[in-house]
Amino acid sequence: MKNNSIKIAIAGLGRMGMQIAKKLHEGGYSVIAHNRSHDPIDEAKNLGMLPAYMKEDVIKLFGKDRAIIWLMLPSDVLDQELDIWLSMIPKGSILIDGGNSDYRLTRVRAEKVKKSGSALIDVGTSGGIWGYKNGFSMMAGGDEKTFQIIEPVLKTLAKPEGAYNYFGESGTGHFVKMTHNAIEYGMMESLAEGYRLLKEGPYKNIDLFKAGDVWQHRSVITSWLNELTRDALKENPEMKNIDGFVAESGEARWALETAKEFNIETPSISASFDVRLESQKGHINFATKLLASMRNAFGGHKINEK
Repeated sequence: MKNNSIKIAIAGLGRMGMQIAKKLHEGGYSVIAHNRSHDPIDEAKNLGMLPAYMKEDVIKLFGKDRAIIWLMLPSDVLDQELDIWLSMIPKGSILIDGGNSDYRLTRVRAEKVKKSGSALIDVGTSGGIWGYKNGFSMMAGGDEKTFQIIEPVLKTLAKPEGAYNYFGESGTGHFVKMTHNAIEYGMMESLAEGYRLLKEGPYKNIDLFKAGDVWQHRSVITSWLNELTRDALKENPEMKNIDGFVAESGEARWALETAKEFNIETPSISASFDVRLESQKGHINFATKLLASMRNAFGGHKINEK
């Protein structure tokens, strides 16, 4: 059944952007698919979405309706892209930043969009490459009335087991998502160090998969991250062909900067962040290989991404 109440464009059909587009399309929305390279647009077209190879195509497809555009873009290109969209969209349009953006910049960007006569909603989006199947977890900030307009979109993306909520003024959605990712860093590091201790400690024949499997059945550390780690160890017990380089998306860095500004101690997050920086300098071990494997398992990040 077609849901004609909202037509929405997805700009950025990467790992998560394509999943968002597919989930909305299958949820009955009229989805306009746009991307810098054309192959993902062709894929979306074959699935029944409206292809838009140029930004001008996006605007034309909205016709007389206000544009609602979900931006799923890297933070380093967002300002440039935002300026281009602002020069094209009609007043009253809605831009949604669903990527990992610095909440401090989000507040500045929201003011710029507001002055242009449109609105920017920040929606920190989690769920990785599993969001399409399980539902996304979304944290929203911005003008509340504008949020209410796009809320049906979030309800669709949250199905069947995801969730969403509105947190307040511009930047709050990205701030909550930033904090989520910083926590994620610490949890991942703790798991990786623990499995390394099992592997390299006094007993040399402990089956790491079996240990992880026991932990995953109602122990205190039962979690999706532990499940992914356990499964990765079953598939590749020695973490062969993984160089242990662990990238960082920027969000833990922003979290630590904010913590310092407000004199909030964050030793666990800080230590986990330092491990990633050191891995990029060549200080790798079994734990950093596990970290790289975890990132691949939940986010589809390249295992040896540099």
